[in-house]
Amino acid sequence: MYITVNHPLNDRIVVITEMKYLKRLFRKFGLPHLIKARYCPVCRNRSSGFKPFGIVPRDDAQCVHCGSLERHRLTWLYLQKSTDLFDGKPKKMLHVAPEPCFELRFQDQLGRGYLTADLHNERAMVKMDICNIQYPDNSFDVIYCSHVLEHVPDDRQAMREFHRILRPNGWAILNVPVTSEATYENPTIVEPEERQKVFGQEDHVRRYGPDYVDRLRDSGFEVEVVSVNNLANIEEAKLMGLTEASGEIYYCTKVH
Repeated sequence: MYITVNHPLNDRIVVITEMKYLKRLFRKFGLPHLIKARYCPVCRNRSSGFKPFGIVPRDDAQCVHCGSLERHRLTWLYLQKSTDLFDGKPKKMLHVAPEPCFELRFQDQLGRGYLTADLHNERAMVKMDICNIQYPDNSFDVIYCSHVLEHVPDDRQAMREFHRILRPNGWAILNVPVTSEATYENPTIVEPEERQKVFGQEDHVRRYGPDYVDRLRDSGFEVEVVSVNNLANIEEAKLMGLTEASGEIYYCTKVH
């Protein structure tokens, strides 16, 4: 069974302990012999497999316990292993378009410092247009916004707004799906069916390419790109369902 530490500020210790346990298990039995073949780092539950998910269903994608997808599990692993989010120090965090698998966990960690925002979702704490954010400069220590900018017509303005409200030495994770060799957008494409055909989803307004990093840097951020192989070996990635669908993490810092 997994060794856990029942304290909300010890997630970094927990994930390290669990990874050590998994490595011992692999050496002793090998992956094919595990009764529970999948492990979710978000909810720390094991299962025989993940559920299919997606417009074109991806096999083995969604945690049966907390609903996390590949990108959520990669992000959670990164937050635990490579950031100060769970160090117990007070922080003010903005979470745009809050994912259910993260929302309560962030709330438990950050308390009153945690703010959710969305333009349309009434469950969010505040209604927010990220191209015109209603908070002053240098308001937040952390910003998390994942798979939102591909829906926003003026994504560069949104990036500039994120940079403006982030405190010096603060950090943001601004993830998007990268599905093209170069970013492509065409504002004349407005019909849902045509957007589905060109951009992959009827409410998307562009496809991003690796040059997405340039847009972030043009907005003032320093950017580090993190992929699955930076955080997990082959066996760990298989166990946690970390695949190409996990995408990459865009860790953005404001240094001035």
